[in-house]
Amino acid sequence: MAKEIIESFPPIINKESKLLILGSMPGAESLKTRRYYAFERNQFWRLIFDILEGNYTFDYEKRKNFLLDNNLGLYSVIKSCTREGSLDSNIKNEEINNFKELFIEYKNIETICFNGNKSHDSFIKNVDKNIYMGKKLVKLPSTSPAYTISYEKKFIEWKKIKDIVEKG
Repeated sequence: MAKEIIESFPPIINKESKLLILGSMPGAESLKTRRYYAFERNQFWRLIFDILEGNYTFDYEKRKNFLLDNNLGLYSVIKSCTREGSLDSNIKNEEINNFKELFIEYKNIETICFNGNKSHDSFIKNVDKNIYMGKKLVKLPSTSPAYTISYEKKFIEWKKIKDIVEKG
């Protein structure tokens, strides 16, 4: 029996976004709710708010606005795939989002940060280098609870985002 094809959703981005955070493919809870990092144990939102010293909220619209207010964008490398469960290791038949069009439309993107190995590896393997030439690439530890290093260690690595945002 063929597995169902799952599809990501549009980016959270605007013309002022200078840094783009890329995940691999939203997990099952995110796909169900159509919200990035909806699984409560994923540490993405907590890290972003802690690093940028914002008032943490569960309100998704406020979360999106917080990203945009800090000139951050958020997207997935993978447009569609098949996957059982939410683990990146189960991703098969991946189709990559159109980054050529994205970077043409959003010209201010200077830095691409990858949330974990899968997003980085899929991007590097499938996106033409000419499309992202001149952009800084930063691989960060996955915010997924499946990646079991401590929050403190993730925070130290993810703090690079604040340094980039403040320099910009």
